[in-house]
Amino acid sequence: MSEKLKAAFMFVAPGADPERDRQWVRTDAVDLLTVGVADYRQAAQTAARLASEGIAAIELCGGFGNRGVALVAEAVEGKIPVGVVRFDIHPGLGNASGDGIFSGQG
Repeated sequence: MSEKLKAAFMFVAPGADPERDRQWVRTDAVDLLTVGVADYRQAAQTAARLASEGIAAIELCGGFGNRGVALVAEAVEGKIPVGVVRFDIHPGLGNASGDGIFSGQG
């Protein structure tokens, strides 16, 4: 039997704090950490830390635009895969891309 997958789902929302806004969902096959970050810079820092703590994959919410995905992928230095849920515009961000909101902060 294979080892249980330890993964993370990261969402970006103004005011989110990755130390406070996090929750584990544990199943027989996957342990999934959901974690919120306030901006792309914090996402990159959090992703690098998660990769060093044994997270094997990160999936990013649709609020991450192309720039945000690239910053997170660079932060993990190819150590783990980074996937993304895609929206061109995100309903939780006022129908905008995260790139227009968070890019200046990365």
